[in-house]
Amino acid sequence: MRADADWLRLTLIPGIGGETQRKLLAAFGLPENIFAAGEAALAGVVGAKTARLLADTDNGAAVDAALAWGAQPGQRILTLADADYPQTLLDIPDPPTLLYVRGDVGLLNRPALAVVGSRNATPQGEGNARAFAGALAEAGFVIVSGLALGIDAAAHRGALAAGGATVAVIGTGADRLYPARNQALALEIADRGAIVSEFPLGTPAAAANFPRRNRLISGLARGVLVVEAAVESGSLITARLAGEQGREVFAIPGSIHAPQARGCHRLIRQGAKLVESVADVLDELGGGARPQTLPDAPATRPAGSDAAGRLLDQAGFDPITIDELVGRSGLTADALSVILLQLELDGRVASLPGGRYQRLAE
Repeated sequence: MRADADWLRLTLIPGIGGETQRKLLAAFGLPENIFAAGEAALAGVVGAKTARLLADTDNGAAVDAALAWGAQPGQRILTLADADYPQTLLDIPDPPTLLYVRGDVGLLNRPALAVVGSRNATPQGEGNARAFAGALAEAGFVIVSGLALGIDAAAHRGALAAGGATVAVIGTGADRLYPARNQALALEIADRGAIVSEFPLGTPAAAANFPRRNRLISGLARGVLVVEAAVESGSLITARLAGEQGREVFAIPGSIHAPQARGCHRLIRQGAKLVESVADVLDELGGGARPQTLPDAPATRPAGSDAAGRLLDQAGFDPITIDELVGRSGLTADALSVILLQLELDGRVASLPGGRYQRLAE
C-alpha cells in the first residue's frame, strides 16, 4: 500500500493538475522518480514555480488519510501503473492519474454502456432508462452513469433490478455521496457495483467537477445512450466527449413538445443513432448475449375499461392538460378527473407540474 504514497503525494499537491502530472510522468516515469529528481531537472519540464511547489509541499497527512481509506474493505486506490486500472481510460486523451473506487474494481474492465439524461426527467423518460438499462445489463453490459437525480438514478436502478452490474462515476470525493436523495442508492451501488471518483477525498460538490466527471462516464463505456436531454445539458457534454473519444452515441427520440427531448433530437440530427429498442444498441455494439425481452417503442395498452382506453388513445403520449383532454374527449372536467385518478393509481398515467398529465408506456 505504501507504493501508492508517491502517486497520492503527486495528485494531492494543490495547483498541480492532471496535465502537469502527465507531463511529469512522461518525463520521469514513476512518481518516485519525480520526487527524486532535483529542482533544476523539474524546472526544465514544468517551470521553476511548479518545481518549487513539488519540492516544498508537505501533504503527508492527506496522503496517510487516503492510504487509510484505501486500506478499508471494499475500497481501492487505482493508479495508472495498477493492473486493475480501467484500460478504456488509457485510450482517452486525459486519463486520471489515479482513481478512488468503492466496490468491485473488476467491473471497470468489463464491457460497459453509459446511460445518461436529464435530472428533470419525465416519468416516461425514467421508465425508458430503467427498461433499457435493465435489458442491457441482462445482455452483459455494465451500466455506467453519474448518480444524478432523474435518468442517471433510473438507469442505475434498472441495472440493479435486473440483477446486473452498474458503476456510478461521481463529481465529489469518494467519501462523499451526492446528491443526498440518492445516498441509499449509492450505498447499494457500492455494495453491488462500484462508485468511482478521480477527486481527492473530502472534495465537495462543485459545478466545475461534473463536466470533468462526464469524460470518465463516456471513457469507461463502449457507447453512450442519451435518454432525455435539454439542448443545454451535461448529457450533451457527455455525448460530445463520447464522440471525441471514438465511442458510439445513441439517442432516444421523444415528443416534439417536450424540452427534455430536444437535446436527443439535436444529437440524432448530428449523427447519433436513433434508438427505439435495445436491439438498436446491440446491433451496433455487437457482442454479449441478447436479452429474451427487449423494451420497444410504446405499445397500445389493453383497455381496462372502454372509457379509460378511449381516453388514453385520445391523450397520446405527449404531456397534455385537462382543458386539452376536454376538447379531445368531449367529457367534462369532473368526469375526466375521476378517470385520470384511477389511471394514475394504476400506473398508466403520471401527473406532471403545471396540471398536465402524460400517458406511460406499458
